[in-house]
Amino acid sequence: MRIFRVIIQVSDISSAEVFYSALLGFLGNRVSPGRHYFNCGGVILACYDPHADGDNFDAKPNPDHVYLSTHEVEKVFERAKKLNVADLSELEVQPWGERSFYLKDPFGNPICFVDEKTLFTGSYVSPALFTGHANFLVVLLEV
Repeated sequence: MRIFRVIIQVSDISSAEVFYSALLGFLGNRVSPGRHYFNCGGVILACYDPHADGDNFDAKPNPDHVYLSTHEVEKVFERAKKLNVADLSELEVQPWGERSFYLKDPFGNPICFVDEKTLFTGSYVSPALFTGHANFLVVLLEV
C-alpha cells in the first residue's frame, strides 16, 4: 500500500496553479476545471477548487502540514521568500534532525519543505540532536 495523492483545497484554481508552479519550480497538469495536479516524486499534490469543479462547498485549508522533501531546499526557500508567503519560518535544523522550513500557502494550507538528506521517518534519533530540547526528549521517550 502507498499514498499516491494528497489534496490541498484552494478557493481559486488558477491562482493555485500559478502559486504552486512558482513555488515548486515546475508546471503541473490541469486534470479538470477545478483540479491541478503536481507530480511530486510519484505522489500527486492535487490542488482542488470545489466550486470550479461544480461542488457545492467552500474550500477549507488542511488542519496540519503537508510535508514535501526536496534536494533543493535552499532554492525552494528562496522562491517562497519571493512569493511573500504567510508564516514563513527560517530554514533550520529541527530538534529531530530535519533541515526544513514551514509556510502557509495563499489559501491557508500549512506546508513544510524538508531537505531530503535529513528526512526523519521514525527511526532512532541520537540524543545529541536534542541538546537544549530536554522537554521534547522526555515527551518523545514517554510516548
